[in-house]
Amino acid sequence: MAAEEHEGEQERYRIETAFLRCLPGWAAAGRKPCPGSPEADSIKEKARLRLREFDVRDRFSHLPLARASVLLPLMVRAGKLHLLLTVRSMQLRRSPGEVCFPGGKSDATDKDEIDTALREAKEEVGLQPEKVEVICRLVPGIDKMNYLVTPVVGFIEDTFQPSPNPDEVSNVFVVPLEYFIKPLNYQTVPYKTSSGYHGRMHSFTYDDPEHKMSFRIWGLTAHFAVFLALVIFRRRPTFEIDYDLDNLISSSESYFMNLYASVYERKKSNI
Repeated sequence: MAAEEHEGEQERYRIETAFLRCLPGWAAAGRKPCPGSPEADSIKEKARLRLREFDVRDRFSHLPLARASVLLPLMVRAGKLHLLLTVRSMQLRRSPGEVCFPGGKSDATDKDEIDTALREAKEEVGLQPEKVEVICRLVPGIDKMNYLVTPVVGFIEDTFQPSPNPDEVSNVFVVPLEYFIKPLNYQTVPYKTSSGYHGRMHSFTYDDPEHKMSFRIWGLTAHFAVFLALVIFRRRPTFEIDYDLDNLISSSESYFMNLYASVYERKKSNI
């Protein structure tokens, strides 16, 4: 076969393969669905329906704590849900080098927690707000600085190319969401607040094949990732959790309110 004919055959093969990948049977055979394919859309729609059941909207916004938000960016990659995370710059004074979600403190110009999360994601990794399909706000958490941190969940395209702001972010990577209920490397760290509240801190180590690096995901970031996976998959994880899976909505809200009561009592005692 002449070189020109061989190149032509290769090009035809590439075109045919690209077309076949968008057919319904392609993902069923264990192959990657195309963005916008019926398979990818089905995965997203199932996740949307489950997430909307847990949307707290602004139910906790009135609590008298300083506010912050993080964006939990979901994408469909290789037929599975993945979660995008960042690594904080070593130049930062607070928690340098730690894995987190895009996010930060509320600004006076932000209308709500969603605005905060989208603004911070744009500043940190170049994610344009209009490229995020916001689904819901989940039960908040309280960080070590006593900020009320609201997780905002949204879908982004798997073609998103991050542009990390080097002053804030040193790396960006994605993890299969299922890893947060079925991890290969996991530890749990019990903790106790100064007011006597007992809790369990998750700690995951993820070996990223793309960056050929290991990332430790723990603390509030791991807490949000685990809860997101529980909401979407509705499966018992391979480790112990602080929730009643049969009553996940009520138990997650009770867990948070107990934590908030612990923080509030500590704040009152310091006045």
